Amino acid sequence: MTPEFTIGRIRPIECVSEGFELIKDEYWMLFAISLVGALIAGVSVYILLGPMVCGIFICYMKKIDGGRVVFDDLWTGFQYFGRSLLLTILFVVPIVAYIVGVFATIYLPLIYSVVVRGGTREADILKIFLGAIAVDLVIAVIMVCIHSLLIFAFPLIVDKGLSSADAIKLSARAAWANMGGIAGLVGVNFLLALAGELACGIGLYLVIPLLTAGNIVAYRKVFPSATAPMLEPPPPTAYPELA
Repeated sequence: MTPEFTIGRIRPIECVSEGFELIKDEYWMLFAISLVGALIAGVSVYILLGPMVCGIFICYMKKIDGGRVVFDDLWTGFQYFGRSLLLTILFVVPIVAYIVGVFATIYLPLIYSVVVRGGTREADILKIFLGAIAVDLVIAVIMVCIHSLLIFAFPLIVDKGLSSADAIKLSARAAWANMGGIAGLVGVNFLLALAGELACGIGLYLVIPLLTAGNIVAYRKVFPSATAPMLEPPPPTAYPELA
């Protein structure tokens, strides 16, 4: 049976704040898990991106649902290698497209100017620079749109046992129905990442657990779990005996 989802419960700043409160006592463990998972995904040329992301989300979800995290929880993500393969491809293709776009708009024209023309004029450099900015903006918008619609896909695979195809469709439906909250969450995450980048660059890595926790809290608000902690007070109608 396809899991149902809620609408209108994502409040971006509250998600990030609640996420931090829930993970702060095991922040460094989750930081290490995130860092190792990202390194393995990168070293494997993103072949292991799916299992690593699944393992990372398993750890964060376990913590946010009230459990304790151990480092070995990361490796449980390998159970979802096949199930997450299609989703991994959808995440990797835009990254490859970005790399190809950068090469085609910056390095290839420079190589052509140096090899064929024997040099590069200032006007050519300006054209290359403007072209690179245009390509970056287009690809950035496409990637943000794709990732926003797929924001719940990996958690759905590990939490609900869905296939990539089913997780993609359900994530897109849920994200579209909660687009205001998702857009706000993306904006808050961007500002936090920017603040981390401005902190000598190293701060970007330190905010990763905060961003991930905020996303998982948002997921739990849209796809509640019977075992998840109460993330917001119930309505007054939940206690008719007090009326």
